[in-house]
Amino acid sequence: MSVRVVARIRPLLNSELDKDAIVYAATAAGAGNEPSSQPTIVRIPNPKNEGEDFSFQFNSVYGQEATQQDIFDKEVSPTIKHLFNGFDVTLFAYGVTGTGKTHTMRGGKTLAERGAIPRLLSGIYRRSRKIEKDTQGQTTVEVSMSYYEIYNDKVFDLFEAPEKRTMTGLQLRDNGGKTVVVGLTERPCESLKEFEKLYDQANINRSTSATKLNAHSSRSHAILCVRITVTNEDEIRVSTASAIDLAGSEDNRRTDNGKERLVESASINKSLFVLAQCVEAISRKQTRIPYRESKMTRILSLGQNNGLTIMILNLAPVRSYHLDTLSSLNFANRTKKIEVREVENEPIFKGCSRPVPAFTGSSLQRQPLRPLASTVHNASIRSSTAQQPKPGDKPLKAFTVYADRSKPRHSNPSSQQRRTEVLKRLSPLKRPLDSLTDSRPAKQSRPSPPLLSKPHPSISQAAIEDIIEKKVTEILATRALEQPSACAAPEISEEVQRRLEMLEQRIEGKDDSRAEGLTFLLMAKQHHVRGEDTSALKMYELAKEYFPDNAKLNSKIMKLREKLEKKRDADGRAQYDGLPAMSRSPTEPTATDHVRKTSDDPADDDEYQETAEPIEDLDYESDDGFRYKSKTKNSRKAGMRYKVMSLEESAQTPRTRHLLDIINSRDIAQIRLLKGVGAKKAEVIVEALCAGEDDGEDGRTIGSLGQLGRLKGVGAKTVENMRTGLGYLSSEA
Repeated sequence: MSVRVVARIRPLLNSELDKDAIVYAATAAGAGNEPSSQPTIVRIPNPKNEGEDFSFQFNSVYGQEATQQDIFDKEVSPTIKHLFNGFDVTLFAYGVTGTGKTHTMRGGKTLAERGAIPRLLSGIYRRSRKIEKDTQGQTTVEVSMSYYEIYNDKVFDLFEAPEKRTMTGLQLRDNGGKTVVVGLTERPCESLKEFEKLYDQANINRSTSATKLNAHSSRSHAILCVRITVTNEDEIRVSTASAIDLAGSEDNRRTDNGKERLVESASINKSLFVLAQCVEAISRKQTRIPYRESKMTRILSLGQNNGLTIMILNLAPVRSYHLDTLSSLNFANRTKKIEVREVENEPIFKGCSRPVPAFTGSSLQRQPLRPLASTVHNASIRSSTAQQPKPGDKPLKAFTVYADRSKPRHSNPSSQQRRTEVLKRLSPLKRPLDSLTDSRPAKQSRPSPPLLSKPHPSISQAAIEDIIEKKVTEILATRALEQPSACAAPEISEEVQRRLEMLEQRIEGKDDSRAEGLTFLLMAKQHHVRGEDTSALKMYELAKEYFPDNAKLNSKIMKLREKLEKKRDADGRAQYDGLPAMSRSPTEPTATDHVRKTSDDPADDDEYQETAEPIEDLDYESDDGFRYKSKTKNSRKAGMRYKVMSLEESAQTPRTRHLLDIINSRDIAQIRLLKGVGAKKAEVIVEALCAGEDDGEDGRTIGSLGQLGRLKGVGAKTVENMRTGLGYLSSEA
């Protein structure tokens, strides 16, 4: 039997017009035009061609004038008798939001507007009272109900208040081919009034909300399960009536849903899409049906449940639902092809209970032994024992006892002859017994292995002393390795230290040395294209450290040096040095352009020219503001060494001599007034100058800025800050 599909077209609302109605119920061609004939066809125009109509045929079609009573009497009421015969009944409503699904299933409060669920329960109670009256109380009917919803793909008990629900909801389990909800509340209902009270109370807990298309839109799928238990003298029959009110699919462009409503709509549309996938897979007879991809399809189990299944398709007649109505009709057209097995539930038979025997007291009696069965084995034994053995013969055994030790077997010709006769009388189709044949040898006894006596080890006194001495030596060696060395490390000269640092720099930059060298070459080419020969020469010299044997690179360096020498000779170096700094062209780089100036006083420019750093300085500033700074630690160290060397080679100006006089005076008060020098650094400088006086020497005298930069706690940057501070003081004076 296939799923029974019933279509219902809802009436027009107050805001809808008759001219917008496009869905109609029609009668089949062979049924005639009698008014009593039931329509079975739904007609709807083609959205692409208004002159063409689509026709969908179902079991029954109810137009706008159909009442709740008509649908119940013709579709739902005939299934009540099957419930009491042990069949399960499933009734569910399907359709777009705003087509009247909840009205069809639940209905209103008036008697005429009651839906299919209250009328179904009313019919169940009427039939149960009739059965009890006809059987004079020998048959009893018990009715219980459970009511739950699927909200955002989570199962919640509607008899439980929302504030008491858990976030995960109830779990689903499979029991005998049916899906059950774990922890679901089941309430007994003895009358229709008690059912209506529980049903109305549970509907308050159901998730509903207002949308643009429906003021009381259902936001969840509601499932009502009514369990009917019929008990008589011989058996107990249990059947279930499931009434499912599905939430409608929504188009969020028309409903104007908010954030929370969008989440609910997505969950509803997903479950309905999975339901459509299940119907499609069943209609195509595929091996895998995706029931488990949604909890709603897992509970509904369309096509797997045994019993009667009725689908009520709710349709909206107006043009605004045109495409949604076509989608619902296509879904229902596939659903009606699903075959359902109409199998009744197995009854539970009542039987007399067997008395439990008492095993205590005088009533305990042993049952007599049963006679041996006439098997081949026993028959052979009886046949062998039927002959009267001679007084000197041993009785023939029907089995063989295996022992660990082999016993000598004495062959008796008379017993061997009797055994041969027994084998002849046996059926040739059966395998002879091992006990009657000598094909299986007796288990040979294993000789017990002799006990091996282990010799006791003997160690001499000298060997013991050697072991102790070796152990003590190992412990002392371990302690010596763990303890730090007490002797001080010898001093390393500056030249050796410089070589070690260069070696470490090579080792650390071994992996990426080629990449850095290529970077310098690229930068040199860019400077050369822009006409910045000084910067290009500097980049080539830096790249030479990574490619020392490259002849092409060496030739480029030599050409650039010759070009710069010719340029300086042509301009006249003496006259160029006498020009003020502001009159120089920013595009003509010289060695003085590599000095980082920290003073804005133009009066100090001549002194800066005399102490200019050479081209080899890594930290330079030239060629239209281009500035290169090495970011590695070793490059910074190399730059500091270059600065100290440049300070040593520069000529002494009056400001430089004034600075050296202050340092050589060893007056902490004057030294701490220098820029960048505090009280602590001044004490360190004085201690470094007085380091040799304790040994009888005269101490150190600083003769150049390079020596000052190599003092402890003083570097090239500190020396520049000292000179800058003296420049500010002279300008203020």
